[in-house]
Amino acid sequence: MRPLSPLFAAPWNVRLLLAIGVLLHLALGAAMGLSVDEAHYALYALHPALSYFDHPPLVGWVQWPLVMLDAPTALLRGLPALLWLGTAMVARNIAMQLARGVDAQRAGLWAVVALFLAPLLHVLGIGLLPDTLLMFFGILLMRQTLQMTDAKTSPSLAQWLLLGVWLGLAGLSKYTAIFIALSVAACLLWTHGLRLSRMPGAWVALVIAMVMVLPVAIWNQQNHWISFTYQAQHGAGSAWRPGNVLQFLALQAVVFGPLLWWGWRAVKDAGAGRQLLLFFAIPFATLTVLSGGGSSLPHWTAPAWVALSPFAGIALARATQGRVRWGVRMVLALQALVCTILLSLMVSGGGALIAAFPKLAEGPNPFADLHGWDAAGARAKELVAQERLESVGVQNWTLASRLGWYARPLPVHVLEDRFDQFDFWAGDLSAGSDTLLVDWSQMAYALPLGAHGFASCQLLDTLSVTHWGYNLSTFHFYACRGWAGDPQPRLKGVGE
Repeated sequence: MRPLSPLFAAPWNVRLLLAIGVLLHLALGAAMGLSVDEAHYALYALHPALSYFDHPPLVGWVQWPLVMLDAPTALLRGLPALLWLGTAMVARNIAMQLARGVDAQRAGLWAVVALFLAPLLHVLGIGLLPDTLLMFFGILLMRQTLQMTDAKTSPSLAQWLLLGVWLGLAGLSKYTAIFIALSVAACLLWTHGLRLSRMPGAWVALVIAMVMVLPVAIWNQQNHWISFTYQAQHGAGSAWRPGNVLQFLALQAVVFGPLLWWGWRAVKDAGAGRQLLLFFAIPFATLTVLSGGGSSLPHWTAPAWVALSPFAGIALARATQGRVRWGVRMVLALQALVCTILLSLMVSGGGALIAAFPKLAEGPNPFADLHGWDAAGARAKELVAQERLESVGVQNWTLASRLGWYARPLPVHVLEDRFDQFDFWAGDLSAGSDTLLVDWSQMAYALPLGAHGFASCQLLDTLSVTHWGYNLSTFHFYACRGWAGDPQPRLKGVGE
């Protein structure tokens, strides 16, 4: 079994591609604020716990040292950049191990190319999400499983121990790690059959994994299993519609790109390792079915696509030596263009696009979401001190995470009749209380006044967010007093 080759031992073209990827992620990360999800998980680190309402705790735990040191955003984003690098290196190693009838180095290079040109994987390489962790531990589990699928020999105790650790870390990353665990079990059963149950090491690995994820179970037991209930309801979604599945698949093709689809052409070339395709098939098929109920988000399949990348590397290495090499180059150029457009819109805030197509301004601008929240948080802290208030209020949880991070340590109350992680951190705003209400033009709400709001709200200030010469959004800050305690938030234009 080929050992995991260090980065400095890779060919120059692989090292160059990986270096460009890491530097690109670091540069873009330093130029943008935290997204709604990133800020939410940074708040995990600010409030250490055994687990959390919507996810297991590892995404917060790994950031805790940096958050305690008050590290800048650019430094926090070094974590996902390194995880992306590690993911690509392991995927390359697997491609080289599986390559049959094609140069192993070329297969490894093309596996990295397929990952490098997957647009959504760049997003996960810039911002730390549970999926960033899971795609790293998922590909490590895939490599570990490959090392244990020799039917002629039983895995060593050391291999079982390491498998248990990787399973535990995956389980601490995200609940969908269960699909990767099922893939591991299916591959080992494929190779060893029912004698797997008679291998002591298998039970040792299972015990290690279960002990490592005990914090999640303990937290849920202490909180009435609320996270498990939430995930079950979230996964079930609403009424199942075939159109949702088609939309999901079309979006997957765009955000991950057709280069990775080439992996299926390598089935015959992968030899005994073809069972590893289950690391793609099981999670992707499950999430595709769930998408019919509208409950699957595009980035949830990232670990599955990463698992397909070694096979894509093998198939692309073969294709680029044959008659279809021009087709591969065209697809490569198209994916590079999509990546460039996506990353440019993210760092620019989409202002130039809206200026060129004014009708787009009539709808929300998703790229404005990445700019201006640091200034809004700083201004909120100033106004809270000026008005002698004690907290910040918003009417949607997605507004709360950025303000919770950038206006820390102020508590942020979500004035909405739903239960989420902010109920653990700040709780409900008490009846009769005052707060600084922050409204954002990209998700503007009607002022909550009267029986379902405050006795009064006074506009204190507005803050326009200008980026690269374009106005992206506006924040409004209100001193609101006399909370009625019965929230019924209403988006502007709804019911008016």
